Amino acid sequence: MNKRRVVVTGMGAITPIGIGLKEFWDGLLEGRNGVGPITKFDTSKFDTKFAAEVKGFLPEDYMDKKSVKRMDPFTHYAIATACMAFEDAGLNLNNVDKEKFGVIYGSGIGGMVTLEKQHWNYFESKTPRHISPYFVTMMISDMAAGQISIRFGLKGPNYATTSACATSSHAIADAFMLIQRGSADLMLCGGSEAAITEMSIGGFNAMKALSTWNDRCLEASRPFDKDRNGFVMGEGAGTLILEDYEHAVKRGAKIYAEICGIGLTGDAFHITAPAPGGEGAVRSMKEAIRDAEISSTDISYINAHGTSTPYNDINETNAIKTVFGDHAYNLIVSSTKSMTGHLLGAAGGIEAIATILAIKNDIIPPTINLTNPDPDCDLNYSANKSTKKKIDYAISNTFGFGGHNASLLFKKFEE
Repeated sequence: MNKRRVVVTGMGAITPIGIGLKEFWDGLLEGRNGVGPITKFDTSKFDTKFAAEVKGFLPEDYMDKKSVKRMDPFTHYAIATACMAFEDAGLNLNNVDKEKFGVIYGSGIGGMVTLEKQHWNYFESKTPRHISPYFVTMMISDMAAGQISIRFGLKGPNYATTSACATSSHAIADAFMLIQRGSADLMLCGGSEAAITEMSIGGFNAMKALSTWNDRCLEASRPFDKDRNGFVMGEGAGTLILEDYEHAVKRGAKIYAEICGIGLTGDAFHITAPAPGGEGAVRSMKEAIRDAEISSTDISYINAHGTSTPYNDINETNAIKTVFGDHAYNLIVSSTKSMTGHLLGAAGGIEAIATILAIKNDIIPPTINLTNPDPDCDLNYSANKSTKKKIDYAISNTFGFGGHNASLLFKKFEE
């Protein structure tokens, strides 16, 4: 069976550094910092009092007030970015076969805001009568995929992925495979997260995963820096429309890039720590390169998982050196999490978008706050400023708790 080519024809983003593609991309290039004090709850008793929150988002701009009340914020973000992606793709849904248009959309945590609120409703009233009839349908992680499908009448494959920080990348990978094999002509995919809540911050604090630089919060997300001491929680959503190449050409679509390889592996090692030497990441990047049928020396840029945690950054650096050998010092690596924080299940969505825009524009976003490089992290991380470089192929890495690894390989579009 001949594999069909798969291209990216629409994108939408809600991030801590901007809403919409232009604001997000402009923010990346200027090194905009999305981190600040948490405004969503009282942090006085918490070890971490800051995060990368979305600013200025109004769900009412994308749906009616009744729908707003019946959806969790993670679904608000998903619906809004889906609307953006459809507009960006120039799709007229009356002219496509909706039975060949699917949705794979993930969330690492799902409706955490709803879960906490409804738990308190029950806890304070001591009666289940105060639990909302919409509690379950607002909370469960698949509801973003379901609501997008319902909103736009998309009847193709429809489900959610949940693989911690690799969630969105797995959604994109699955969508890619479904189009390749002919199960769909178009797929809307990505992920959303709205987990800046008491339980989330408290839980990650309990496991010592978050930075606690409350007096230096703007500097706290510092991937590959010697002084890094944990990640910074972020929120938002990233949505892509993938399309069969022939289908896209036939309707005259603009094409951002082509997705040509995926690598999906498991560490089989530890629930939170990466495998020694980034062994699982090594295999995911190698598999993406093999799948794309290119050489490792063809890669110019890697959008790193780059979490700003002690273990990840060294392991990922070592994995890159293992895969690319001497070429590791020719390519450029950067972590956009330095600006956006870590969006958990939505990370792969916005980082795939960042990678695609880097390819299209031949500009690599910086890794900000990299002022005291870790000697064990000795690659070119585009420290503190964007880098102009012709990019034909690039990889976006995401790795999740549970040992989930995903590498997406994109290429500059050619007829």
